[in-house]
Amino acid sequence: MKNSFLGLVALSAISLALAGCTDKPAPAAKAPTGDAAAGKIIAAKDCKACHGLDGKGVAPAIPNLAAQREPYLYNSLKEYKDGKRSHAALKNMTANMSEADLRNVAAYFASLPPIANAAAGDVKHSSPYEKGKTLAAACAKCHGEDGNSTIPGTPSLAGQQPHYLVAAIQEYHQGDRAKDTMRSALRDADSADLESIALYFASQKPVKRAAPTRGDPAAGEPATAVCGGCHGANGASVDAATPSLAGQDAQYLEKAIKSYRTTRKNWGMQRYVAGLSDKDVENIAAYYASQTPRAADQVPTSTQELAAKCNLCHDQNAGPTMAAPKMRGQDKDYLVMALRAYRDGKRESSTMHTMSFPYSNAIIDSLASWYTSQPAQ
Repeated sequence: MKNSFLGLVALSAISLALAGCTDKPAPAAKAPTGDAAAGKIIAAKDCKACHGLDGKGVAPAIPNLAAQREPYLYNSLKEYKDGKRSHAALKNMTANMSEADLRNVAAYFASLPPIANAAAGDVKHSSPYEKGKTLAAACAKCHGEDGNSTIPGTPSLAGQQPHYLVAAIQEYHQGDRAKDTMRSALRDADSADLESIALYFASQKPVKRAAPTRGDPAAGEPATAVCGGCHGANGASVDAATPSLAGQDAQYLEKAIKSYRTTRKNWGMQRYVAGLSDKDVENIAAYYASQTPRAADQVPTSTQELAAKCNLCHDQNAGPTMAAPKMRGQDKDYLVMALRAYRDGKRESSTMHTMSFPYSNAIIDSLASWYTSQPAQ
C-alpha cells in the first residue's frame, strides 16, 4: 500500500480529533493588556497594506483580524517574531517590534467591530459524509447500499479503516490495482469525491458475512500470529492505515492474500505470503471470515457536529481571554491554509496537530466552508 496518502482523512482521525477535545474549553490564557490607540499608529504603518485599517484581509488567504481575541493576536505576532511561524514578511516586520508594540497592535485589532460577511447566512452546510452517501449509490450494486456486500468474492466496505479505504480507492482510480470495473466506476471522480466515498463507507456498521464454505478456521488461527501485529487481534485493526479482516468475505480474503504473490505491492505482505501454501491461505481466510467484525471509531455525521467540538475553544462564548482564534466569518482560503499547516506540522501546536493530522483535504475544505458561511462574531 502506498504511503502517499498519509494525512488524508479519515474517520478515525476525526475520532482522534474529538478525543483531543473535552467537554470543557481549554484553560483560558491571561489577556495581554495593550494600548489600542498606540496600536492603530503601528497598524497604519505596517499592517494596513494586507489587513486594512479596519482589520479586513484585502485578498483571499489573508485573515480578518478585526474583533479577533487579543491573546490570540498577541501570541500569533510573538510566534512570527520568534520564528515559530513561517511568513517572511511578517517575520521581518515583527522583528523590529518591541513587546509593547506587539501588545498594542493586538489590542487595536481586537478592539475593532467584526467584519460583516455578505456571504454569511448561518446556513445549513453539507458534509463529506453526506456527499459520500450520494456518490456511494453507484457502488451499491456490488458493495451494498451501506457497504455490506452479499456477493461472494466482493469485499464489504462498511466500517473499514479509513486511511486504508481511501488509499485502496485511490489505487483503483489510478489503475494501480487492476480491476477494470472499479477503475471505470471511479473514472470521473476527483480526489475529494474519493475521500467522501471512503468516509461514508468507513462510517457504516459492518455485518458479519456468511460462514466460509471451505478452509479450516481452527487450522488458520495459529498461522495468523504474524498478521495480528498489523491487522489487530482476531483481524480487528486499530490502525487507520491497516485494513480490518474480521468478518470479511472468505473468497475475497483468499484472492487478496494470493495477489501479493503477483500484482499487489507491499514488501511485508509479499515476504510473508511467499512462505504460505494455498491450503494455508485458505485456512487463514476462513479464520478471519469467521470472526466478528468491528466498526471503525464512530464519527460525526455532519460538519456542524464536528464544528460543535471546535467551538468549545473557538466560539465567541468560549470567552475573550481564550487564546484560540474565533473562526466564524473568517476567510475560507486562510482557514484551509491554516488547518493544513497545523495538520502537516508547518505550524507549531501539538494540540492542533494532533487534532487535524488525520483530516483529509475534503474535511478541511468542508469545515472551512462552514465557518466562512457563519456571521462573524
